[in-house]
Amino acid sequence: MDADVIVVGAGLAGLVAAYELTSRGRRVALLDQENAANLGGQAFWSFGGLFLVDSPEQRRLGIKDSYELAWNDWQGSAKFDRHDDEDSWAVRWARAYVDWAAGEKRSWLEGHGITLLPTVGWAERGDLRADGHGNSVPRFHIAWGTGTGVVEPFARYAEQAARDGLLTFHHRHRVDELIIEDGTARGVRGTLLADDDSPRGVASNRDRAGEFELTAQAVIVTSGGIGGNHDIVRRYWPERLGTPPTEMVTGVPAYVDGRMLDISADAGVRLVNRDRMWHYTEGVQNWNPVWPGHGIRILPGPSSLWLDALGRRLPDPCLPGYDTLSTLKHLRTTEDIAGYDHSWFILTRKIIEKEFALSGSEQNPDITAKDKKAVLRDRLLGKGAPGPVQDFVRHGADFVTAATPEKLVEKMNGLTDKPLLDAAEVRRQIEARDLQIANPYSKDSQVQGIRNARRYIGDRLGRVAAPHRLLDPAAGPLIGVKLHVLTRKTLGGIQTDLDSRALGADGQPIGGLYAAGEVAGFGGGGVHGYNALEGTFLGGCLFSGRAAGRAAAQQTA
Repeated sequence: MDADVIVVGAGLAGLVAAYELTSRGRRVALLDQENAANLGGQAFWSFGGLFLVDSPEQRRLGIKDSYELAWNDWQGSAKFDRHDDEDSWAVRWARAYVDWAAGEKRSWLEGHGITLLPTVGWAERGDLRADGHGNSVPRFHIAWGTGTGVVEPFARYAEQAARDGLLTFHHRHRVDELIIEDGTARGVRGTLLADDDSPRGVASNRDRAGEFELTAQAVIVTSGGIGGNHDIVRRYWPERLGTPPTEMVTGVPAYVDGRMLDISADAGVRLVNRDRMWHYTEGVQNWNPVWPGHGIRILPGPSSLWLDALGRRLPDPCLPGYDTLSTLKHLRTTEDIAGYDHSWFILTRKIIEKEFALSGSEQNPDITAKDKKAVLRDRLLGKGAPGPVQDFVRHGADFVTAATPEKLVEKMNGLTDKPLLDAAEVRRQIEARDLQIANPYSKDSQVQGIRNARRYIGDRLGRVAAPHRLLDPAAGPLIGVKLHVLTRKTLGGIQTDLDSRALGADGQPIGGLYAAGEVAGFGGGGVHGYNALEGTFLGGCLFSGRAAGRAAAQQTA
């Protein structure tokens, strides 16, 4: 045997699994098709959001949360409907995950040196129904250091294990086949890729430099999802979400290619829920791209006016920060706009200064660097938008500014192949919305949501602008933002039991084969069901990677 356990994929789930193994004395071969600069994979680039329930941070902010409320939210979001088949393990994973998020998760993170910002974000506010999708309360905890900070301890453990002789890095090793003999995983075969010293995230070559075969007592697949492969996204795009866009921006590096899903299926592994996926509707083209088609997601506060490609205000619950997939469904299934691949935000200088955050470690240098003074100075006490947001306003291809709706619409129409927006109709909708701001009462659901958000001190201080008229000159200029669909996650994948053992076509575990992270639908082949509550992707990698590493360590004892 070349190792006790082979881990395929050096992203967050793979690193966590490797830690659990090497901390128990197991010898690990850690394979990845990218070079050493990409250790930590996609998680390195993330904002570092973590879903926690009834945390000290929540309680200090007056948030009343509980396992019961969180589990009700999870079920209302997931809408599991394949209980006897594809969701049979996913439901059990979901309950276990919410229990972990309400219990051990925070102390476990702290034990690895991962600490949290004192504020808690309110992501995915939902579909406006008590038993429906969404977070009833703020639960989005941001790690100091963003995703980079979450990856860092586990990358450090791996490097120390390599120095101790317990872990061997196999960079530029692309797995093409799982070796399954007599119903048991024995190893992997694949292609040695030519050396490539490209910086982290930059697309690398796929030139063949040889072949390899490695054997072990167990194999853990932690190879990530599909977001970098638009062909796979389109192949499994569900009919319920209409037609996939002709053009999308890409929220993950090119190596997030989904290859291991089909390779696993070819080896007899059961894949489930491949029609469930998670893509954002608030993507913008990165003015300073790292990977091909690099897009950045706007994490919006609740105040921007959201218009479709023809300039009509989106219906409830398609509000900024509320219901990602309902918005995607509306944009892709409404007949007269489904042929267009964009929508629009209209907002003011005051809104962008207070409410715009950009997803990604590189877009939040103050938090990534754990610079508390910079966070206080730039986000709470400073004037103007954070530096990365200002850079997009200045340089981003999707941003325009103007003093009046008429001039703004002229510039917005300049960003499309033909003018689709009518300035008079846009002005009418802005003025109607502005009339709802004149007093503390409103029939407008978005204005109600803004006022509700400002009842929460975290939103009032750092996330939601004071209600104001969009046409108030003191709040200007007006800003228009062209929004694209941004690819991100698969919510399905390899079906696993609660020990992260990969199941075969007969529903029984395949000996010695495990899967964790996004390739396993973050556990069970689809722990989120149809909808995610946010902050659950990184956490899903941590939870399922931990389970896989511990179970494989037990097997190889």
